[in-house]
Amino acid sequence: MALRCDVTYGGTTHQVVATPVQDPYVQSAVDIADRFLFKPVVVGSGQKIDRVNLYVYLSTRAQPVLVQQAKYLPPFRWPADGAPLSLTGQQYLYAGTLERELMYSCALDRGLP
Repeated sequence: MALRCDVTYGGTTHQVVATPVQDPYVQSAVDIADRFLFKPVVVGSGQKIDRVNLYVYLSTRAQPVLVQQAKYLPPFRWPADGAPLSLTGQQYLYAGTLERELMYSCALDRGLP
């Protein structure tokens, strides 16, 4: 079980994968082109997910600035055909003085490690 997110900035898409952890504080954020930090956190164990938290930060010289925090809680409605569960839909975020655009979508996948 894993969360797979496609994160796009500046025409480049990064695939970010998060597997369940017991301690959400050990999960690291992923740098996206020195402009954003994307931090997906899946709390749970094995096939049981307690919650999914997503954090997006704008990278600034002083410190990262939180742009979005989202929480997803069970129960999750899994597709009957075993396909990944689209969790977020397509998200569009705009941040910074130039209103830089970050796009992402995340899906839970039972077939990933």
